[in-house]
Amino acid sequence: MPILKCRRLLLASFACLWLSAAWADQIVLKNGDRVTGGVVKKDGKTLTVKTDQLGAVAIPWDQVQSIATEKPVTVVLQDGRTVKGTLSTADANLVIATETAKVTVTPAQVTTIRNADEQKTYERLLKPAWDDLWAGNASLGFAGTVGNAETQTFTVGTTVARATNNDKTSLYFNAIKASAQVSGVDAETAQAVRGGWAYNHNFAKRVFASGFNDNEYDRFQNLNLRFVIGGGLGYQAVKGERASLNLLAGADFNRSAFFTSTQKSAEFYWGDGYTLKLTSATMLTQSFRMFDDLTYTGTYRVNGDLTASTKLKKWLTWNLSLSDRYLSNPVPGRKTNDFLYTTGLGIAFAQ
Repeated sequence: MPILKCRRLLLASFACLWLSAAWADQIVLKNGDRVTGGVVKKDGKTLTVKTDQLGAVAIPWDQVQSIATEKPVTVVLQDGRTVKGTLSTADANLVIATETAKVTVTPAQVTTIRNADEQKTYERLLKPAWDDLWAGNASLGFAGTVGNAETQTFTVGTTVARATNNDKTSLYFNAIKASAQVSGVDAETAQAVRGGWAYNHNFAKRVFASGFNDNEYDRFQNLNLRFVIGGGLGYQAVKGERASLNLLAGADFNRSAFFTSTQKSAEFYWGDGYTLKLTSATMLTQSFRMFDDLTYTGTYRVNGDLTASTKLKKWLTWNLSLSDRYLSNPVPGRKTNDFLYTTGLGIAFAQ
């Protein structure tokens, strides 16, 4: 290759590198370090920047010495104003250059920064249509044996949720049916169905009102239908990108129709709801409820649920669901505890 052509290629490569750096957002920290990439958002005390080499980088906001964005961002100020423009630093202040003017503020006055994608997501969450923002996964499992013993086990599990800036709606459904044939004798060994919904509505910074409905059928607990509906208050003790923890308490009405009798009672409940993003692909969800019977004092129920979902592909997941139900006063001849677990591949969906 001619020397002149090589020089042109080298110059073009250096020019591309220089232009990419020049067009990227620049953040200089108080210790002198420089971060080059794209500002994603500032939420709370953290500035998130997406870089080519390190991916998403979280930077403490109070450690930022200067910032310069190449593209306009949305800036929310302490007084409630929202300003859209490019960011730069002048002395110890931030300058937001809009299409018509420049707004100068201190870093302490900035509560939120969002790039175009983050702002679009935020606006979508403000007033979405009821059929929008639903996401979840569904799994189906089947196992069996043929030979000296013939067995069949069928499981299904589904979780769906819709979360906005103001509320969250969630649905769940789990079922198992198992049968066995040994020495020509058929027998069902498990048959249970559990499902319900919950709704939370925020009315303060960390406080929300909640309502729920649980339905349960368990043939081998002699339970034809347990219908529970109730509501109460919740407090968001932990709120973060990786983890969240809600504490709840309230009251409910419980109608449990067994094959031989029906019980109706008022209950006081308390518990928690916890979510943890273990990795970029795996989400863990835990729920605990303690129901103290106010009509038949001294008796109680405990519900415990744990699910893990690992994304194998954008639409394919591996799911594990554990569901435990404890009843302090089961019908005669039945155990106090019933444990249901399902696992298998599933389909993830979002709208």
